[in-house]
Amino acid sequence: MTVKQPQQRYEIGMAGLGVMGRNLVRRALKVVRKGGRVVCAGVHMSDSPSFPYRLLWEERQRVSVANLTRQDGIDFSHLAPEIGIVTKTTRYPLNRANRSFADLRAGRFEGAAVLVP
Repeated sequence: MTVKQPQQRYEIGMAGLGVMGRNLVRRALKVVRKGGRVVCAGVHMSDSPSFPYRLLWEERQRVSVANLTRQDGIDFSHLAPEIGIVTKTTRYPLNRANRSFADLRAGRFEGAAVLVP
């Protein structure tokens, strides 16, 4: 996943901390406006990366949540192209699910694995 610098600042940024989210928190904090919040969520969460404290200045917050609602996902999917998020996916047939996990652990793809029937 890549994030382009947006033209405006946003109140809330969302960052999935999976394998691709290692630098996403830092990037999200850079584009969130004063008093904004970066919400970290994901099915697979990696360790939170370190980032310079200056990214929290101006009352920014970094929070994590266990669950997001379906509407949160829908709202974010509409916002994502507007703020320059480009996703990358690798498709695997359902019968190759174990291979997708092995490739994920080994870092053999960038983005998200998608299982298809």
